[in-house]
Amino acid sequence: MQKATFAQGGGYPQIENLPRYDINPYHFGFVLAINKMDFSVHNVPNYKPLDSLCTITSVPQWGFNIGIVSNLRLGEYADLRFVPTLSFGDRELTYTIKEHDSVLVTDTKNVESTYIDFPLLFKYKSMRLNNFRAYVIGGFQYSIDLASQAKKVNKPNQAYVVKLKENDLLYQMGVGFDFYTMYFKFAIELKMSYGIRDLLQHDNSIYTQGIERLNSRIFQLSFLFE
Repeated sequence: MQKATFAQGGGYPQIENLPRYDINPYHFGFVLAINKMDFSVHNVPNYKPLDSLCTITSVPQWGFNIGIVSNLRLGEYADLRFVPTLSFGDRELTYTIKEHDSVLVTDTKNVESTYIDFPLLFKYKSMRLNNFRAYVIGGFQYSIDLASQAKKVNKPNQAYVVKLKENDLLYQMGVGFDFYTMYFKFAIELKMSYGIRDLLQHDNSIYTQGIERLNSRIFQLSFLFE
């Protein structure tokens, strides 16, 4: 249903789409997103005990997400949202290692992840301006990595695998913009997620001894249809 309003200072009607949309107690939708997964690497204070290790850096990689939106209206300007999502992506850790002849070599370890995400988010909205509304969002997310190799045993004759723990807890914050179309509400959302848990499965390898903590850092651009 549409409602005609008039722009201030002019006589041309502005069509307001879905005028009763925001008074519904709850609604549903789906989300498609692209992500850029990264690590926040907290190195040990001193590499000297690790004679051959020089540097450790994280290289972010692109991935994508699909999910379901469940929205509960708390008030005129506030919503509670639960958005279970399936996320695909990977990250790279690049090690600079000094060999016996003092030659520096680079060794890159790719870490793939397939997450089931369970974010619980608080959405605070601005006043609706015709068919547009801005908002900020924040909350926490619990994630399960289906591709975790935490229980894998690294064998001497095989390539070393950097192992991540299966469960992660993150806090999230972001901004977004709602656009009311004739048949549904479309939104563009930009969100950052920061991991709280140390994800690294530590062992006696040079690939983990130089890292004190390894936390998730994820950038996400989402397109929501509700």
